[in-house]
Amino acid sequence: MKLTLTKPGLFITATDTEVGKTVTTCAIAAALRAAGHTVGVSKPIASGCRFDLNQLVNEDAEALAHFADCQLPLHTINPIRYQPPLAPAAAAEQTGKPIDYDALSAALAEIDQASDVTLIEGIGGLLVPLDEKHTVLDLAIAIGYPVVVVTRPNLGTLNHTAMTCRLLKQAGLKLAGLVINGFDPEDTNDASMPSNPAWLARQNKTRVLATIPRCDGVEPPKGRLPAAVLEAVDVVDWALLAKKPKR
Repeated sequence: MKLTLTKPGLFITATDTEVGKTVTTCAIAAALRAAGHTVGVSKPIASGCRFDLNQLVNEDAEALAHFADCQLPLHTINPIRYQPPLAPAAAAEQTGKPIDYDALSAALAEIDQASDVTLIEGIGGLLVPLDEKHTVLDLAIAIGYPVVVVTRPNLGTLNHTAMTCRLLKQAGLKLAGLVINGFDPEDTNDASMPSNPAWLARQNKTRVLATIPRCDGVEPPKGRLPAAVLEAVDVVDWALLAKKPKR
């Protein structure tokens, strides 16, 4: 995997699927845009796409484009698309269409040239396979951006987050920090929730950048993020965290 990126950026991953990568990335994009930046966004690889006008479309990519006000075509924002809702390696095997890394690289280069800061959203967690030899972690290494880890607030998050952060550090990637998504300290069904933020920071020797509350109306594909979500993320200088890849 050979990528040449020249502008600062962040790679957003998570401890699992459906944790809140898209919500977080959209909210960060909105914050950067409000601060006057030209924001590039990318969902390099997506599965579970729908057919729309005879082409595959991913709703996460649509959401990213909306909140970043990114004018590049969706096939550039999301160059690799699969219909089956599977890990990329499994989707590629099922459809007979392996990942075109040249197309992926060209799309990222186009986004890089059109933006002053880029947000790249991964797929699933770090060890989701892209093919027989590569995982999402390999993609993050090839990109070289600092990594934001989105994590759950509830019981089990300490273990999953620690494993993710350890993988990043062992790979030599910079851990920018954590974003906790869906936090509700009043949740009486989970005694771990009030203490988890402090432990997440302590155990992984990093900081919790933002804590997104659990709330209704979180629908990024429909262009909807409640004010509480946007405000929770807009407490960080994301442009300061973003760095150019080291080559």
